[in-house]
Amino acid sequence: MLLVGSDLPLHASRERYREVVLRIKASDSARGGLVTTHKVDLFAACRDLFDEVDSIALLCGEASCLAKRDERLWAFATDTISSARALAEFYPFSGGAEVLCLGAGGAATAITVHLLQQRAASRVTVIGRTAARLDALAAIHAQLGSSIPVRYVENSDPRANDRLIGELAAGSLVINATGMGKDTPGSPITDSAVFPSDGYAWELNYRGHLEFLHQARRQIAGRRVHVEDGWRYFIHGWAVVMEHVFEIEIDNMRLARLTAVSEPERPKVER
Repeated sequence: MLLVGSDLPLHASRERYREVVLRIKASDSARGGLVTTHKVDLFAACRDLFDEVDSIALLCGEASCLAKRDERLWAFATDTISSARALAEFYPFSGGAEVLCLGAGGAATAITVHLLQQRAASRVTVIGRTAARLDALAAIHAQLGSSIPVRYVENSDPRANDRLIGELAAGSLVINATGMGKDTPGSPITDSAVFPSDGYAWELNYRGHLEFLHQARRQIAGRRVHVEDGWRYFIHGWAVVMEHVFEIEIDNMRLARLTAVSEPERPKVER
């Protein structure tokens, strides 16, 4: 098996996305692909190239996995599965805690869809930089018919994000799904942000300067914050895609082997 990557810039042109997908579709040796940063943009650019689209991909308007079935190219949205598996390892699904998600892109969509489907929060707040993206996310959530209240906040000021985090109840979960600290510099919050006591901070990124991760870690002792980076999410993401592409089951033993093999390649957190 040979893995061949295609490294496209953020928000690449429609033609670049279609070039990659057409290459996979035309090649007899290609089985599929894992889509990382470009899930929403690739789906929008290539929707007509997919022979089949799974229900979550249709709902979320994104593709995180491409796989061939009987010469037909499928688009799957697998982040709802991988985020659920990663969350289950550290977050107690009591249903009583609030969740605040910084960011309204593809990862935020998958995670909030899972939370609403599983009734795993008392309230969800999503903070996005544009009204258009928040409106699109609200339309997706509306199709789920969930009774959990969702608040949509248009904001790009880190100080306002600080205030929203400060309003959270103890035990709440704060997610950095912005890409800041990896794809772009900085953090969606300032050093003055106060995380909820006994709460959870999930940095979806696993490489880069990860300012949000460092900010949260500084409050582990004083606020008893449980802090997770995005490495396990990354591992689960690969595992779920391999299950779809190669039509195999990755059980706990195989997942442990995958984790062990991957650990030496884990990027060191920059400071």
